[in-house]
Amino acid sequence: MGVLEKIAEIEREIARTQKNKATEYHLGLLKAKLAKYRLQLLEPSKSGGAKGEGFDVMKSGDARVVMIGFPSVGKSTLLSRLTNTASEAAAYEFTTLTCIPGKIQYHGANIQLLDLPGIIEGAAQGKGRGRQVVAVAKTADMVLMMLDATKSSKQRELLEKELEAVGIRLNKRPPNIYFKVKKGGGLTFNATCKLTKINEKLVYTILHDYKIFNAEVLIREDCTIDEFIDVVLGNRKYINCLYCYNKIDQISLEEVDRLAREPNSVVVSCEQNLNLDYLVDQIWLLVHERVIISCGLSAWLLPSLRGLGTRAPLLDLVQLNVSQVQMSKKLPIRSVPFLPI
Repeated sequence: MGVLEKIAEIEREIARTQKNKATEYHLGLLKAKLAKYRLQLLEPSKSGGAKGEGFDVMKSGDARVVMIGFPSVGKSTLLSRLTNTASEAAAYEFTTLTCIPGKIQYHGANIQLLDLPGIIEGAAQGKGRGRQVVAVAKTADMVLMMLDATKSSKQRELLEKELEAVGIRLNKRPPNIYFKVKKGGGLTFNATCKLTKINEKLVYTILHDYKIFNAEVLIREDCTIDEFIDVVLGNRKYINCLYCYNKIDQISLEEVDRLAREPNSVVVSCEQNLNLDYLVDQIWLLVHERVIISCGLSAWLLPSLRGLGTRAPLLDLVQLNVSQVQMSKKLPIRSVPFLPI
């Protein structure tokens, strides 16, 4: 039985298993096996065959935003509207077959916008060019999910499922869990809070399933089984996502109002140039949350954009948004020395 068949079999078993206290241990084991098989599927082949052609481009600018969506939802049209880049757009599917970069200049920031080929259901298993698309998506600072407003709910659910399967966590933060593999000493488990979704026995079983017999685990929040597996694997990407509903000129005003009120969502019409300025502003706000502005001896240019995890040298002035403190729990506040002005 191949890896794809094993994944499908486990997914079917999870779907038909009732979720309650009696089955949570069994479900935990199934999810651990599922994550392991998906990881094997994403690993590059060790055979000596010819390598497939990749289409990643060099990262440039202050931040990278990738557009992900199904074919013919308006990604190429949006790229042409927001940048000076020409991307082929047509009424048929799979018009874009490679990665096309563009640049947005807004409030002094250079944002790289990538138009990726449309993905189809089953991209996580390698259908279409799904593997190349998600590989580029993992290098992004933000995901712009393009959705057709006439069939948005189904598209959004399928896209989130595909990205979740390849280890991309949208609009989430890493769980507050300390995990370290050791050379000896066995497994040690501690929790600083009450756990309702996972227990010590299940933690040990999951670690043994991954051939980990010496490690230290400290859980500081009531996490789920999936979140603990993410920490063990250590290859998950936590990326901000903005949901862009295109073709609003084809739906009713009531539906437009409903979509516009959803969290992290923007409604636009690329053909009619509706609400594109607001979309750019929202992209800049989400990207701006991940950088600080630093001026001083260490900056080659004034001002200089840096990541949230950057340790600012002494004698540097740092501009920090209030939203950054609210949105990021990983921000090392103590490492940023502010000078009195």
